[in-house]
Amino acid sequence: MAKNTICLWYDKDAEAAARFYAEVFPDSRLTAVHQAPGDYPSGKEGDVLTVEFIVAGVACLGLNGGPMFKHNEAFSFQIATDDQEETDRYWNAIVNNGGEESACGWCKDKWGISWQITPRVLTDAMAAGGGEAKRAFEAMMTMRKIDVAAIEAARRG
Repeated sequence: MAKNTICLWYDKDAEAAARFYAEVFPDSRLTAVHQAPGDYPSGKEGDVLTVEFIVAGVACLGLNGGPMFKHNEAFSFQIATDDQEETDRYWNAIVNNGGEESACGWCKDKWGISWQITPRVLTDAMAAGGGEAKRAFEAMMTMRKIDVAAIEAARRG
């Protein structure tokens, strides 16, 4: 296990979530599944208690802790994409697997984890500053999934 690991609380589906992320994102994989050594408030001995996994190179631990805590947008994974095809692939995988769309490149998976599917053209425009950033930002504010061609057009003015 990595020295610094993100721990994500799931009701009971940490393993399913980890397997989904491993299928969708490069440099992602399920690395370990651990069963509970005894009964606990949200499960019983032998149930999957934790899973270790990597999401796009980031070490994570999924804890099947029960229904008492829910995810919110205060935490999200931001996935940088190189083009519209990659943006569409990740966005559609999440949304079409029981997830939901939000605004400005954000979506949420069926387990409640928020994702920012962010084309590099958008972050590059924001880093450029000035009118280019303003135009790209204004274009982004009208979008759900980011439209790369529209951001590129906004950058040019």
